[in-house]
Amino acid sequence: MLILAFPDYLEQAQRLANQLNVPIAQTFLHRFPDGESLVRLPPALPRHIVIFRSLDHPNDKLIELLLCAKTARKLGVQRITLVVPYLCYMRQDIANNPGEAVSQRIIGQLLADLFDDVITVDPHLHRISRLDQAIPLQNAISLSASGIIGSYLKSQLDHAVLLGPDSESEQWVANIAAEIGFEYGIAKKIRHGDRDVKITLPNRNFSGHPVVIIDDMASTGRTLTQTIHLLRKAGATEIYAAITHPLFCDDAETAIRSAGVKDIWCTDSIRHSTSCIKLDALLATAVKSIL
Repeated sequence: MLILAFPDYLEQAQRLANQLNVPIAQTFLHRFPDGESLVRLPPALPRHIVIFRSLDHPNDKLIELLLCAKTARKLGVQRITLVVPYLCYMRQDIANNPGEAVSQRIIGQLLADLFDDVITVDPHLHRISRLDQAIPLQNAISLSASGIIGSYLKSQLDHAVLLGPDSESEQWVANIAAEIGFEYGIAKKIRHGDRDVKITLPNRNFSGHPVVIIDDMASTGRTLTQTIHLLRKAGATEIYAAITHPLFCDDAETAIRSAGVKDIWCTDSIRHSTSCIKLDALLATAVKSIL
C-alpha cells in the first residue's frame, strides 16, 4: 500500500503514513494560467493506493481527483481508497426549487465510480443518517471527531458549558459533553441566507461560565460571530470555538476574533493556523479496518 499525497496536504498525509507505517509519494500538480490542472503520478504504483486530500475549494480539487484516479487505474492500480477529511457538496440533498441539481447525489455517485473506499470525518449530512446513502459504496465510512475534540477540550479546560449553535450540532455536542462530563446547551438558528442568520440562545444561565461553541464547520463565520456576541451579553466569562472543518471563507476568522472569542481550536481536516487537533490516528484506524 502507498499513500499518494497532493502538495497542499503533504504534512497531514505524512502523519497518516507514519501511523500506518507505509511509504508516501507525492502527486505532481501544475495549474495553467487558464485554470486547467496538470496531474502527474509516479509511474510505478502498487496494487492498492490511498489518496489523501480534503475537498475544500472543491471545484478544482474534484477535477484533479478525477484525473488522479483515472490515471492510477491506467497504471494498473486495482484498489483506490480516498481519505477525504473534509467532504464537499453534502449540504444539497434535495431540490428546493424545480430544476435544481441535487449535488449530494451527483458528487456522491462520482466518488463511488472513482474509488473503492471513501473515508471522511463529520460530513455535513441533513436528511440521511449514513454516508453510503450519499456515496453508494460498501466502504463509505463516516468518522466522528467528537472523541478527539473532547479530549483536547479536557486538556485545555477544567470545566465549561458546551454550546451547539443549531439543532444539527446536537449530535456532536451531546457526545462530547457525555464523554468529558461538561454541561451543554443547544441554540436555535434560522438561516435567511449564506451570511444572514438569527441565533437564539437556550434558556440557561451562562453568566460566570466559560463557554465552548462546538460546530462541524465554520464557513462565513456569521453563525459563530452572532453567537459570541449573544454569549458576551449573557455574561460568559470566556468564549472558545471548537470546529471540525475550518473553511473560514473571506474575512470569517477576522470577524470571529473581533467578536471576542478567546481562542479557536480546529482539527487539521483543512490546513489552517487554528488546526491544532490532529486526525491522523483516527483516520489510520479506519484505513486499517478495511484492509
